[in-house]
Amino acid sequence: MEFISPAVIKSIAEKYDFQFKKGLGQNFLTSQEVLEEIADAAEIDGGGVLEIGPGFGVLTNELAKRAKKVVACEIDARLIPILSDTLSEYNNIKIINRDILKTDVRALIDEEFGGEKISIAANLPYYITTPIITGVIEARLPIKNFVVMVQKEVADRIGAKPGTKDYGALSVLCRFYTEPEIISVVPAGLFVPRPKVDSAVLRMRFRDKPAVETKDERMFFRVVKAAFSQRRKTLLNCLASNFQSSKDELRELLLSVGIEPTRRGETLTLSEFAAIADKL
Repeated sequence: MEFISPAVIKSIAEKYDFQFKKGLGQNFLTSQEVLEEIADAAEIDGGGVLEIGPGFGVLTNELAKRAKKVVACEIDARLIPILSDTLSEYNNIKIINRDILKTDVRALIDEEFGGEKISIAANLPYYITTPIITGVIEARLPIKNFVVMVQKEVADRIGAKPGTKDYGALSVLCRFYTEPEIISVVPAGLFVPRPKVDSAVLRMRFRDKPAVETKDERMFFRVVKAAFSQRRKTLLNCLASNFQSSKDELRELLLSVGIEPTRRGETLTLSEFAAIADKL
């Protein structure tokens, strides 16, 4: 079923007396070109796909053309009968009425895909973007990439490099485990209802091993969190506020790995964060 145009989406909503819920971030994409970009970026190659938040199924439609199996996880029970209608021509789609944030995703992948490496695709509501992205990354799931439509400013933060204003703890987390890449920018006018801001298609290819070696990943991320805890303060002051070592000890530690104590967290590379964490 082709249902890309705003007119068709509105007619489906009228047929089922469906009211869009702003609280669930329900903004449905109406661009065939962008849908194909997302599906192609997922690099499915006849494998499996987990989709988060299928909505009316416009992206699911494209994923199913490329995948052996698509499992679509939708929190809004009102959408289940609509999806059964709009995706009725496919026999490789399973629709699950479930909150992804309350789901054991690893168990779901094992159950539905036999533990094989899959792709995850999603047009995420803005209010749960960061929890879902961080949850997927930190869970170390058997996935090869995560292609997601997010608010453009979030995509900019994830893809940011050291020394830029958008670079932060989320940037480091994503770069540590994945290779993030902004595929395209999507204007707000291509959604129904229209959101207030533009979006971006972001792909994160998962690395076989983290971007840098470190003795203890928990310590690595403690240092990262500390470094960005007070962005206007120097690295030395941020570390002193979060670790029990004295300022003199921390100053000596930073200098021993070639890092000036007066630098700020947003200037540090992943390798420099690792060097500090290993010393600590």
